[in-house]
This record gives sequence, structure tokens and C-alpha cells, in this order.
Amino acid sequence: MDLGHYLQRMGYRGPLQPTLEALRELHLQHLQAVPFENLDVHGHRSLVLDEAALFDKVVRGNRGGCCHELNGLFAALLRTLGFQVSYLSARVSTDGAWPTTPEFEHLVLEVTLEDRWLVDVGFGDCFDEPLPLVPGRWPSAGRVFRLEPREAEWMLAREEPDGDARLLYVFSRVPRRLEDFAERFQHHQSSPDSLLGGEVLCTRKTPRGRVTLRGDRLILTEREHRVERVLGPSEERDQLLLSHFGIPLGSALTPRR
Repeated sequence: MDLGHYLQRMGYRGPLQPTLEALRELHLQHLQAVPFENLDVHGHRSLVLDEAALFDKVVRGNRGGCCHELNGLFAALLRTLGFQVSYLSARVSTDGAWPTTPEFEHLVLEVTLEDRWLVDVGFGDCFDEPLPLVPGRWPSAGRVFRLEPREAEWMLAREEPDGDARLLYVFSRVPRRLEDFAERFQHHQSSPDSLLGGEVLCTRKTPRGRVTLRGDRLILTEREHRVERVLGPSEERDQLLLSHFGIPLGSALTPRR
């Protein structure tokens, strides 16, 4: 792990001791610097779930990735800094209902300090800072998230403006290995029913909101203000990926030979 290169990629200049303060700052800065994106899926690029390969792509290549890549690599960073980290298997709810997808669909992290914390830098628009792994309602990013144990799993839900709670995902707190997620990671890359299929997506948090490229639309949000526009025929997606996400020209959506 080239720690200096990773921190430079994030633009991080905060504390490096394994404390809650550092964990919060690293989590937030990662969300703002490293996008969630599915460009390799649409570029039909073969990927490997390996820390060295993830580092080459995300850090050296100035890219983003899916949950397995972003949380897998973030776990390596945290361990290098002295944090105690466990991989956890999660299952995503796409419609607010209890998910029926297999284990290892989503990868989240549990970090142990004096208390235990749920960490996730690979779910797009979610919580900004680690959530305490305690049942209850926890504010983050101007919203409220609920954590609740359900038999052998825990559920994460987000409260909506109408007062209802939308289920985001459920997870088991049984520690896993990174290689346990490899088969499902490959499914995401190649299967027509993958959650990463559909539209091209690249999104990251900004200091005041979020910037998202979804299909042929660019969406900019700042607090409650949202601007969405359809890309014109002369607009190159690669140029927007460079200007809004720092992704180098020609590095994505082009199949490897």
C-alpha cells in the first residue's frame, strides 16, 4: 500500500491516527474524491477483486468503482493506518422491500474502536460519516438513518420526508474475507441482471451536494436545489467524466483488447 499516493488521490490532509475523528474525516473525504461508477461494466473490461489491482485502478488510474472495489480498497487503507476492520456481506433492496438477493451482493465494513461503526464508501448517495452499530436513529448528510437488528441480520433504512423509512440494505455481522466476494463481484461485471447494468452511472458527493452522470443526463444538486440536463449530441461524456470526476480521457467505456 502506497499510503502517500492514496491520501494524495483523496486530497486528504487530516489526522492519521486510528481514531474516530480520523475515521470520520477519511470517510467523508473518500466520498467526495472517489466516485461510485460502473464504467467498466459498460466498457466490458475484465476486473479482479484484488487489493493490488484495486489500487492500480482507483488510485493510480484516478478512477472510482463499485462497492466491492471502493470498500475493499478503503479497508486496506484503514488497516494500513492501524484500524481494526472486518468485511461484512450485505444484500441491497432495490424497491424498499426485504431483499431476496444472494449473500455478498454488497460489501460493507465494520470498524472497531472503543465502539463499533458501520462504514460504507461504496453505496453512492448514503450516509456521510460512519454510523454507530447500535440500534437507533442516526442523523447524517441532512437525513436520518435507522439501524435495527432483525434476527441474524441488521437492516439499514433511510427516513423519507413523508415519515416512512425506506430499506436500503440488510447485512450480517459475520466477518468475511475479501475473496468471499469474488464470485458475486464477477457476476456484477458480466451478468445481464446485475445491479450495475442498465445506465452508465458515475456519482460523487460534493461539499454542498452531489454531481451525477446517469445515462445521457448530468445532475447537479446543492442542498435542496437540483439541476438536471440532457447532454447534447455534441457533448462528449469523456469530457464530463474528466471535468466533474477527474477520470482521465479514454480510460473508461473502452473495452480492453
